[in-house]
Amino acid sequence: MIRFENLTKGYWANNTRKVVIDNLNLTLPPGKSIALLGRNGAGKSTLLQLIAGTLKPDAGRIVTTGTISWPVGFAGSFHLDLTGAQNVRFIARVYGVDSDELVHFVERFAEIGEHFHAPVRSYSSGMRSRLAFGTSMGIRFDIYLVDEVTAVGDEQFRRKSRKVFRERMVDASAILVTHNMPEVRAFCDEGLVLDNGKITHFSDLDEAIHTHKALMEG
Repeated sequence: MIRFENLTKGYWANNTRKVVIDNLNLTLPPGKSIALLGRNGAGKSTLLQLIAGTLKPDAGRIVTTGTISWPVGFAGSFHLDLTGAQNVRFIARVYGVDSDELVHFVERFAEIGEHFHAPVRSYSSGMRSRLAFGTSMGIRFDIYLVDEVTAVGDEQFRRKSRKVFRERMVDASAILVTHNMPEVRAFCDEGLVLDNGKITHFSDLDEAIHTHKALMEG
């Protein structure tokens, strides 16, 4: 369960404050995978970071139950001077999972070869994304926060990513940010549309997609 209570978040840019989440009060239905839709720059990634606890709100709070992932695919928390394997072991200890099992899973899944044992500083952005996605999928969460993750890599890797994500969704739910409507229909039950700091919840996924498309065309 995720509940937003008077949640507000904004940024200062060019001496002007832009509010991206404006006094949000909403309880998301448990057990449902939800598409988070909106224009580029609307604040979707910001909301995921607020839910994950990696970003603090200006006001209000988020109440959660169950285990929630960091934004899947987000590689910003890796220590650049540690190797991929060392980072994965550290994350395993933080989340209380078997470090050998997680390292084995990520090494096979990420497909970055010998770079897995090289400092993350030497990675390309794509390699960091593969490492981050593999690490996320290697840990079982009740709710996954996903930000365009299946766009990473070549088509073969994207197919593998979608397959493992679909397997995780059997026993978990997700909040999914993507501009790929087929993925929205494949993975999501309901929708949220973020526009000008306001979020509208749609229990009808088709209605959410229609509203989103109208905003994109407007």
